[in-house]
Amino acid sequence: MATSNGEKSLIVSFGEMLIDFVPTVSGVSLADAPGFIKAPGGAPANVAIAISRLGGRSAFVGKLGDDEFGHMLAGILKKNGVSAEGINFDTGARTALAFVTLRSDGEREFMFYRNPSADMLLRPDELNLDLIRSAKVFHYGSISLIVEPCRSAHLKAMEVAKEAGALLSYDPNLRLPLWPSKEEAQKQILSIWDKAEVIKVSDEELMFLTGSDKVDDETAMSLWHDNLILLLVTLGEKGCRYYTKSFRGSVDPFRVEAVDTTGAGDSYVGALLCNIVDDRSVLEDEARLREVLRFANACGAITTTKKGAIPALPTEAEVQALLLKGN
Repeated sequence: MATSNGEKSLIVSFGEMLIDFVPTVSGVSLADAPGFIKAPGGAPANVAIAISRLGGRSAFVGKLGDDEFGHMLAGILKKNGVSAEGINFDTGARTALAFVTLRSDGEREFMFYRNPSADMLLRPDELNLDLIRSAKVFHYGSISLIVEPCRSAHLKAMEVAKEAGALLSYDPNLRLPLWPSKEEAQKQILSIWDKAEVIKVSDEELMFLTGSDKVDDETAMSLWHDNLILLLVTLGEKGCRYYTKSFRGSVDPFRVEAVDTTGAGDSYVGALLCNIVDDRSVLEDEARLREVLRFANACGAITTTKKGAIPALPTEAEVQALLLKGN
């Protein structure tokens, strides 16, 4: 429900925000890149900005370095209409950096500088609990589960949001190079699986988490749990599949010229959350849910047509234009 003054309900996104350094030339290795452009990123922050750009109300909770990059990132959130009330700054650790290569097909490879970075050092006692309690949807990933104290902060924030009645939304956003091992990544990602009511995984994450080499309904449903309301499997250029207690199906993609897939999944999640935060009944009405997922697919598609995540996140008008144009 929207708040009494007609304001949209708040979606809080928890986790990491960092700087991606993207080569000036596509399709080269990091070593061969002639130069890099800095691009703000981090999946939870991208989701918060995606929501705001679509006209929703969002806040980001996380920790940045008390350095030029950290203050730059906080400024980018504010400039994009995201509440920064949940941000802490660490005087002893730097803002995280990632060097990202764009292969010639637009897919990415990562090299991270986090040893440790500020986002990993967020403590439970630093959380803005009032902000978290005011969320109608609380969204998070799994990178914040990798090390303490951030892991404990993540679990506390989830618990507080849930107690206050928020819908819990989870996009694991697997980044294997950040985990000590594949086994640890699988174990920790699944350790909070049964808490979330909305979960979005990519086809690759589905195979990783289940150990299956198939992306089919049976594999997807092996991840189902009793608290889940909606499970989404994104299939990149093939659209997405959806699973609920009562129905399941797939939604076709939009054909676009992909330049950079960075942020496409975050844009998709932001679009979904924007459209359900004030009316959860959408999740039980297949026709309406399909419309929302078509809108989300359009958001994801548009995001791949430009370099970098945040500059590519679409406005409502851009999405409507693509929806009118159709496939």
